Amino acid sequence: MTPGHSHPGRTTDLGSTLSSLDGSGYGAYKKLHGEHHLQTPSGTPVTLSVDKVQSDPFAPPSLVQVSVPLSATGIAPDLVGSRRDAVPVRDHLTRRVAAAIATHNPSGGKGSGFLAVDAPGQQVIDRSSVVIDADRDRVTVRLEAALPAQGRRIRGPAAATLFCEVLPAVVQEALVDLDSPALDALSLAHETYLDQEFLRGALDGMGLVGFVADGSVLPRAAGNSQRPLSGAVAFRSPESLRHSVALPSGRTVTGLGVPAGVTLVVGGGYHGKSTLLRTLELGIYNHVPGDGREFAVTDPDAVALRAEDGRAVTDVDISPFLHDLPGAGRSPDTRCFSTTNASGSTSQAAGLVEALDCGARTLLIDEDTSATNFMIRDDRMRTLVPSAKEPITPLVDRVRSLWEDHGVSTVLVAGGSGMFIDVADTVIMLDNYRPVDVTARAAELAEPSGGQAMPRPGRRRPGPFSFRPPSGGGRGGRGGRGGQGGRGGRGPRPPQAKGLDTIRVGEESIDLSAWAQLVDPSQTAAVAAALSQVSFDGDTTLDEVVDEVVRRIRDGGLDVLSAHGRGRHPGRLAGVRRHEIAAAVNRYRGLRPRGRG
Repeated sequence: MTPGHSHPGRTTDLGSTLSSLDGSGYGAYKKLHGEHHLQTPSGTPVTLSVDKVQSDPFAPPSLVQVSVPLSATGIAPDLVGSRRDAVPVRDHLTRRVAAAIATHNPSGGKGSGFLAVDAPGQQVIDRSSVVIDADRDRVTVRLEAALPAQGRRIRGPAAATLFCEVLPAVVQEALVDLDSPALDALSLAHETYLDQEFLRGALDGMGLVGFVADGSVLPRAAGNSQRPLSGAVAFRSPESLRHSVALPSGRTVTGLGVPAGVTLVVGGGYHGKSTLLRTLELGIYNHVPGDGREFAVTDPDAVALRAEDGRAVTDVDISPFLHDLPGAGRSPDTRCFSTTNASGSTSQAAGLVEALDCGARTLLIDEDTSATNFMIRDDRMRTLVPSAKEPITPLVDRVRSLWEDHGVSTVLVAGGSGMFIDVADTVIMLDNYRPVDVTARAAELAEPSGGQAMPRPGRRRPGPFSFRPPSGGGRGGRGGRGGQGGRGGRGPRPPQAKGLDTIRVGEESIDLSAWAQLVDPSQTAAVAAALSQVSFDGDTTLDEVVDEVVRRIRDGGLDVLSAHGRGRHPGRLAGVRRHEIAAAVNRYRGLRPRGRG
């Protein structure tokens, strides 16, 4: 059901229909397809649209949408006046729906059925789970509903309870007649989001690539948790790097400004170096009030780089870092380097060049997740192994040129080597999670650097290729371009997300586990859906193709990625940057080389 339009199908007395289906074969649930009218306990009208009915109790849940009048919520229309303004409101309402489901449908199983919504984490990201159409006075929530069964038989009374009692109660609690505390929380979420957007947008004008507010809580509760660590040391910036920013809400924040250029983060083990870098990696996102990182923001085109042993690389100019590779027969041309099994150094070099190709303006690097020979080469090793015998030019030799010649900043964490001291503009030491500006002391230790100019790699033009399955069918075999596997008479599947880290394309998998800036499986689902709109003709550059997909999303919202015509609502898609889409393209083993310009 597209918001503002009725789903085709008849209006029914849902309770009576479900009672009549009791004991029938599970397939009879398909009679629910269409639109139904319900009421909340307070009498607010609710429109339920059953978009897709699961085929059996073990299939993925059914897809449904519920709509209520925006005016029934009590939300001021000016909070949703633009698509950007509506993002924190839709996010907040999604969280309320998830909490209401936990209250009214906490432990649903196959016998009683259950409801689910795409519950967000700590980040506030554009999400397709809730749609607000102020012009039509409508709020629509996209849900999954597992329909009750006993064996493969319908449990009609349980289904009636799920749809006619539990669902209206969820809608009532989450969306209808929000009280003053609920509206205050919504207003705070909205205000905080806009302040974060303003702060991030102000970075460039202040000559910064990152900002971490005083009082922030950076450590997380656990390695598998994004919630703040209780009792953690509150962040406080050194006076020499402290900036103050007046925000639209009227509040003023002070904090550490990470300058553009080359910034080195040092300190002893377990003192917070990597925690600060991780905060900057996730500073491309806004965070919910109470997260502790609400005002820790980063250049929106910051890209985290790490070594990825074994990844595929296709037609990437890594010659600024690797050249004259040894090997039997003809040496591979590193100006258009391809491999199905990259080493740590070649993968990190390729990742850096790919990031530049897609417009990265800040690189975030931790020595702990980097290839040592890509990062540094000290004087004794240079003496022992002459330059003529070493095919690798390390990053330490190029990082100054990245900034001075190309305007690309680098924030680098180092605890085991002092070589980057020689090329750093700013050096920050973490001491028990507190930053100290040691730039002056580092300058006393620095030695003259023999850096080298960094040539700007050409823009890549992949060969003719499309992730879209071909139209029509075919039985078995390897259907479609790019080696996408067949699906019998139905043809090959489009790219499919498998959790946070994997996208399945035909018989191949794209591994995104090293891409540290994906935080939500719904983002991976959006990347997979975006790949279906990626097509190369051999002449258009990769960044142009990806930017066109991003433009469509910006203009039409995440729904442009959805296949409405196949009976699906796009309830589990979340916003991504062009960098995440390009990362998936670059790691696909079926990508075809073409050339550059």
